[in-house]
Amino acid sequence: MTSPFVVGPPLTRPNRSGRLKGLGLLVLGIVLGMALSVAAHWPLREVVYRSNQPATVAYDDDSKYLLALVRKSTLLGESHQIYAGRDPGLSYGHWVDIETTARSVTTTEWTTAGVRVLFDTGHELFIPARYFIGGR
Repeated sequence: MTSPFVVGPPLTRPNRSGRLKGLGLLVLGIVLGMALSVAAHWPLREVVYRSNQPATVAYDDDSKYLLALVRKSTLLGESHQIYAGRDPGLSYGHWVDIETTARSVTTTEWTTAGVRVLFDTGHELFIPARYFIGGR
């Protein structure tokens, strides 16, 4: 007579290679998850300086403009850009790629002709107003 409690084949332990394979897949999943998490946050974009157009300077379109020094960090290095425009979110305006070791801007000089940027390294950059007025 057969036992009513036997439902299937007897249980066996998984072999060692099967356990190692499962552990390897778990580790691979964790590493991939971490890599995707890091990649989702790259490149990092940081505004390291911001200057608003002073009230004493006015342009023909009566808009208010700003200038920003933006540092972009990627896995391959760091780059800098200057933004001049009227969008506080820096999504649309005039961008200038710059090579610099400057950590900051010491001052900006706004005139109706444009904006002069002075860096802590002693370098200067002038952006003519015609390049950023009108929302460019």
